Amino acid sequence: MNGEPLAHRPRETIQTASAPAPIGPYSQAVAAGPFVFTSGVLGVDPASGALSGDDAAGQTRAAMKNLGSVLAAAGLAFADIVKTTIFLIDMSDFRAVNEVYAESFAGVPPPARTTVAVAALPRGARVEIESIALRR
Repeated sequence: MNGEPLAHRPRETIQTASAPAPIGPYSQAVAAGPFVFTSGVLGVDPASGALSGDDAAGQTRAAMKNLGSVLAAAGLAFADIVKTTIFLIDMSDFRAVNEVYAESFAGVPPPARTTVAVAALPRGARVEIESIALRR
């Protein structure tokens, strides 16, 4: 990218109404250099702000839809993700989350991933997912 130091390249804020609005002072995603860093997304309906069900599978499906919307606003897709982090409030949800998560990467190599258990998530969610994607 023209030899300009990364620190001098502009940052781009990514926002879309197709995903839930931030509930705090942060952006849905930020593009910096060739990378797009998404904030954690919950399985929340963008219109109502309500969680998409009480179970991890339903919330994961909605979170992946929301993540896809943020990526699309940046001109990207799931195939462009190089790393995700999944936060779970209960590791017994790991299998159900994996099954739904895998649907978004059907036909493409899945990204690197970390899954961690946390004490709680915003809005009483069971799962939150963040990603780093690469603009090609």
